[in-house]
Amino acid sequence: MTTPATFQEFADAVSEAAPRLSPQQRLIAQHVLEHPDDFALGTTATVAEAAGVQPSALVRFANALNFSGFSDLQQLFRHRLLQQAGTYRQRISAMKPPKAMRGNAAGVHTFIEQGLADLHTLERSVNDEALQQAARLLSGAGRVHVLAQRRAFPVAAYLAYALGQLDLRVQLHDGVGGMLGESIRQIDRGEVLLVTSFKNYSPEVIEAADAVKARGIDVIAVTDHALSPLKPAASVCLLIGSGTPAQVRSLVAPMCLAQALVVCTGQCLVRPNRKRRRPH
Repeated sequence: MTTPATFQEFADAVSEAAPRLSPQQRLIAQHVLEHPDDFALGTTATVAEAAGVQPSALVRFANALNFSGFSDLQQLFRHRLLQQAGTYRQRISAMKPPKAMRGNAAGVHTFIEQGLADLHTLERSVNDEALQQAARLLSGAGRVHVLAQRRAFPVAAYLAYALGQLDLRVQLHDGVGGMLGESIRQIDRGEVLLVTSFKNYSPEVIEAADAVKARGIDVIAVTDHALSPLKPAASVCLLIGSGTPAQVRSLVAPMCLAQALVVCTGQCLVRPNRKRRRPH
């Protein structure tokens, strides 16, 4: 196993190694992916306390991913943090509302701050190569099937609408009347399933993605981080990052990624000699 040299390589390595990681190591991996800046700036003791493990467990986790120890792994995260110095933390700090701000104005400002922080997390998490690959799959599909539940459903509804505006054949699966399983079984080869779900993940969406993958059909997943249960089923996985902890979680970042995916798909469609597959 090659030692990861970038955050993206680390996330990919974690996803690949997940089946053989111990439950405690998976807990550490999830904490690290959700709080990369805290991991970069913390000590062994503070990171271990935040993750709910013993410091020695961090060393074993680093070794499992081919790092010599905690400090070696932490250098990767510190390098990542230095590359984006002066981005979202400074901007968010500059946006704090004046003390005189009260009531609804302060509430709106709070959501603006949260949205900006989530957008900068997306900026760090999104992989341009994966975005282009997803766009190529969508533009070449005989039909695009879109599925999400609960909080992620507005993202799916937008994707279904916007991809349809590109003259793609699109079907939005909503599971009305308990018919989700039946409608998913209608997905055919040459078509694509586009799913989106975030922590806490919708079991129906995970099951549908697994079932479609088992039939040899491409799945594109829009989700939060490398340990998402959607990633194993996905031919392409687009990550938004975990975002800021909040009682009311924002949809700003996933909507932004959805718009970028639609634009990239449209660009694929207008390229010369682009042919779309049709179902047999």
